[in-house]
Amino acid sequence: MKALVWHGRNDVRIDNVPDPEIKEANDIIIKITSTAICGSDLHILDGLVPTMKKGDILGHEFMGEVVEVGSSVQKFNKGDRVVVPFTIACGHCEYCHDTLFSLCDNSNPNPDLARANLGHSISGIFGYSHMLGGFDGGQAEYVRVPYADVGPVKVPESLHDDQALFLSDIFPTGYMAAENANISRGDTVAVWGCGPVGQFAIQSAWMLGAKRVIAIDNVPERLALAQQYSAVEVIKTTDRDDVYEILMEMTNGKGPDSCIDAVGAEAHGDTMIGKVIDKTKEVLQLPMSRPYVLQQIIMSCKKAGTVSIPGVYVGMVNELPFGAAMNKALNFKMGQTHVQRYLKPLLQKIEEGSIDPSFIITHRMKLADAPKAYELFKHKKDNCVKVVLTP
Repeated sequence: MKALVWHGRNDVRIDNVPDPEIKEANDIIIKITSTAICGSDLHILDGLVPTMKKGDILGHEFMGEVVEVGSSVQKFNKGDRVVVPFTIACGHCEYCHDTLFSLCDNSNPNPDLARANLGHSISGIFGYSHMLGGFDGGQAEYVRVPYADVGPVKVPESLHDDQALFLSDIFPTGYMAAENANISRGDTVAVWGCGPVGQFAIQSAWMLGAKRVIAIDNVPERLALAQQYSAVEVIKTTDRDDVYEILMEMTNGKGPDSCIDAVGAEAHGDTMIGKVIDKTKEVLQLPMSRPYVLQQIIMSCKKAGTVSIPGVYVGMVNELPFGAAMNKALNFKMGQTHVQRYLKPLLQKIEEGSIDPSFIITHRMKLADAPKAYELFKHKKDNCVKVVLTP
């Protein structure tokens, strides 16, 4: 089969690779019908994620048709359309029992690698390094899905792929980000980053009762998308803007009740000093998470407010105003998404017409063009916000 394969920093290619096979009785094999590029895939492209190996198949947002079924699988038959969570969970450990599926004790076959990098092992993740299991990803023609009775859900025929695909990651991730933000009815919520996760965090903040949502980004087409579909107030960041001062003016000096960091490791500096630091890290290929968004959030969030972090961080984060966070009594909530917890309720919201996730798609391309799609997405060319690939 053909798949998108990692060959090194900024080097991904379509290769011919062996077809996946059933390895365990609880596996299924899926023929991919739609797959997408996630912002966190760019961390791999940029060399920020440790324990990647040449030949690894990328991709953790995908759906398709079941073509093979392991002997112990109960939920699925050949021909079923399914969408698959990016996190892999066993369903019976302590964390799965508590619906903390991304912290599963058993689904990562390389727990020692994870402990060396994270202190503890978390769940396996498709297409996202050997530290997180070394599982082949779904930017391919076929993929093996372990623990099939725990993860995937059937997609009704009434929904097309574009509506269901983002249940694999970014819709649940945005929703959990809003849930973690501890939003009370009438609150003001600020969202840094209007990429795909930020867009769904914004929509979810409205669902959970926010009175005002303020979207912050430096990419005009992302802000325009948020205004068009989510009726937000916006802050477009530039070298001259002080996001803190603008937010204080907008909130009469109080600050937002909740702040969501939907950017993560590769936030870019809004000041000239920040840009110099960014360029230095790029030239030296330093795998260091950039702290600019978290700096702004900690200073801007109201006293005793909540900071929600769905944006992926890897490695160390320096230069945080941690004293401000402590003295202001800020609450932090973060983590990889417990996708399995949200699949059925969010699928219901789609079926009811409360949201159509397909609004996020700006580009549709063939899997064979995936390297070009990564370039478009990374460099935000052609107003690219979200790319869906089909084999």
